[in-house]
Amino acid sequence: MSMLDWNLYRKQIISGVAGLAKLTPDTLRGYSAMGAAGQKTGHLDARTRELIALAVAVSLRCDGCITVHVDAAKRLGATGDQIAEALGVAASINAGATIVYATRALDAFAALEQG
Repeated sequence: MSMLDWNLYRKQIISGVAGLAKLTPDTLRGYSAMGAAGQKTGHLDARTRELIALAVAVSLRCDGCITVHVDAAKRLGATGDQIAEALGVAASINAGATIVYATRALDAFAALEQG
């Protein structure tokens, strides 16, 4: 059983974004321009960009981004194994960031002890 009706949720997100676009069209045009900019370089294929976007979406904990980028990655031919690998990279990077910030916390503690 799914945690969420992802198909319905994706439709709700798309509808909500369309409503936002009516209220602030320049914001959405700017957002669209950023997304389109990466496509113009041609250094990464569309599926790879979607797998990266999905890994970032998970890292940011954005359910709306997750449903949109899973759909796009699947439409571009991404397999479950490829999605799982991208998510594994996200988990590793997030764990690494925790380690880095743990050293910062220890540094803050040491600074307090030094007065």
